[in-house]
Amino acid sequence: MSKTISYNLADTVLMKKPHACKVNEWEILRLGADIRLKCMGCGHIVMMPRSKFEHNLKKVMTKANDPVNKKNEFFVPKENIAQPNFNQDNN
Repeated sequence: MSKTISYNLADTVLMKKPHACKVNEWEILRLGADIRLKCMGCGHIVMMPRSKFEHNLKKVMTKANDPVNKKNEFFVPKENIAQPNFNQDNN
């Protein structure tokens, strides 16, 4: 039995263990083999392997476009998160 929780860039997730600031809500800033997260309590940014992230993930609190996120001081909207530009034109 494996759990599959769908998460995307700029979603706010709840982790099993809290950060040192006693908050266990994190915003996803980068997706890939490693996942970059930002603490919604103090703004600290950490990276962790996807396997560890999926093991420690409890649930997705809010999706990227949820207006509830705008109330949080440390939230970065999805359009402001830097994304790589993979341009395939070699001309």
